Amino acid sequence: MSLRALPHADPGVPDTRSGFRFLLWLERRQIGAQIKATLWGTLHMAAVACFPAAVGLAVQAVVDGSGGRLALAGGLILALGMVTAVGDTMLHRTAVTNWITAAARVQLLLSRKTVELGSLLTRRVAAGEVVAVSTGDVEKIGWFVEALARFACSLLATVGVTVALLVYRPELGLIVAAGVPVLALAVLPLLPHATRRADEQRAKAGKATELASDTVAGLRVLRGIGGEELFLSRYRRASQEVRSAAVRNARMWALISAVQVALPGLLLLAVTWYGARLALDGRITVGELVTVYGTVVFLLFPLRGFEEIAMAYSFSRPSATRAARVLALRRDTAGDHDGPAADPDRLPEGDLHDPLTGLLAPAGRLTAVVCGDPDAAGALADRLGGHTPAGTGDAPSVLLGGTALDDLPLAAARAAVLVQDKDPVLLSGTLTGLLDVPASGRVTAAEALAAAQCGDVLDALAQASVDDSGDPMRSRITERGRSLSGGQRQRLALARSLVADPGVLVLDEPTSAVDTHTEARIAQGLRALRADRTTVVLTSSPLLLDLADRVVFVEDGVVRASGTHRELLRADLGYRAVVTRETEQEPGESARFEKAEESA
Repeated sequence: MSLRALPHADPGVPDTRSGFRFLLWLERRQIGAQIKATLWGTLHMAAVACFPAAVGLAVQAVVDGSGGRLALAGGLILALGMVTAVGDTMLHRTAVTNWITAAARVQLLLSRKTVELGSLLTRRVAAGEVVAVSTGDVEKIGWFVEALARFACSLLATVGVTVALLVYRPELGLIVAAGVPVLALAVLPLLPHATRRADEQRAKAGKATELASDTVAGLRVLRGIGGEELFLSRYRRASQEVRSAAVRNARMWALISAVQVALPGLLLLAVTWYGARLALDGRITVGELVTVYGTVVFLLFPLRGFEEIAMAYSFSRPSATRAARVLALRRDTAGDHDGPAADPDRLPEGDLHDPLTGLLAPAGRLTAVVCGDPDAAGALADRLGGHTPAGTGDAPSVLLGGTALDDLPLAAARAAVLVQDKDPVLLSGTLTGLLDVPASGRVTAAEALAAAQCGDVLDALAQASVDDSGDPMRSRITERGRSLSGGQRQRLALARSLVADPGVLVLDEPTSAVDTHTEARIAQGLRALRADRTTVVLTSSPLLLDLADRVVFVEDGVVRASGTHRELLRADLGYRAVVTRETEQEPGESARFEKAEESA
């Protein structure tokens, strides 16, 4: 496959039953390219293997004083050199292409899985593990795919040369035929120990990566509470554990390399000693001795392919297992439901209903949902978007207009219901690029930014603009928006969701990082911009709750009460406790609170 064809239009459906099966699936997907690399490698190995015969011919020609045969040997060496150069170049080219192609295929599969699962991915797999799989593990998997072709041609060359020696000089060929299997299999008892140490190093490195990722993400908070040194000391300990594991791993692989050097050396000594005895007895010529010696020296070259494939498999198998575990994650299948069959070509419309909790969000209305547990609110937001949280695989699907979201294709479900979680991510790039999302076209970027109260954000971006235009839309936003405050990032994320203008918009705590005055203006802008559109806001903010058409109180995973904000304040003590952050309230205090609400 040409690199120009990347990325793959269809990476295929991987076999994720085990790491070995995943590697086997990758090989089958690239079998044609692997055969091509093996053929080029075999040509290269064959040319190199013929050098000892050409050199032996030249030596014997000198001994016999034959100038014609010496010239012939010289021409043969020159031709072999050219073939070796071509074969080596093409082997490297095809092998690296296989590596890049396999890595690109795995990365595309991981990217699609990330899009499919959304925020559920980091709930099921640690963030550091995801980073490690998509970087280091992808490289190791690609290494195995690349090394397999070289191993195949090394195996063919080793068998071919051994058979040739048996035919050419049986007495020396028997020694080589007996020694080569020992050389190839000598390291097998050491591989399980090496694999365990490699797994230990990889596990510790994953934990260190996760700790570093969490530390960087919360650096601003750590500075605020003076916790930098605590997390720095934790990372130092984790880093030292990774270093110690890497040293233990390197020692084992150094031992394997030593075995791969020492045993071939012993074989070479045995062949040289016995060949010299035969030459002294006159049973073989000097040229034949040089040929056999050079051929045995050549065998050291393909035997390195055995060492490489052993190392590549030991490192790639755990990596493939982790990648397969991530790729095996699925959106949980919902249980049976009543309603019309889903039409993938038409987005459903109507009320949004969650049979599991009993939540009903009327079409075209602003519904606020109050949950006492923030984690429960996040899980509910995922369910409303068609992502069934882990552990609820038998739960019925959320219905939109009577149609189960789980019956819709993923792209259709995402287009019908857009979920913005409480920690939205801003990708690096310009503000124009940030707001360039699939949208209905009904809401402009300017309207969305105004509704989300992003005026101060635009001023800050204009001042940070690198060109003379001062256009905030062309200013670059750093990765995750780290140059902005938490409230500014939150408002830009809200503007992005408003520009998309989906039929159903689910917002999880969209104003938790802004002040009350800004929050009040955002609430009014949200209500005005989403008029006649279905909007669900999971929040406990009185400012948002008071502007909602309907408020639903969810406790212990089910709807306990519904109504307007003021009605629930008067009628439901549990709702009041969550919204006002009160656990108990005297009757006099309750009356004063209600009077204040009425006067407001």
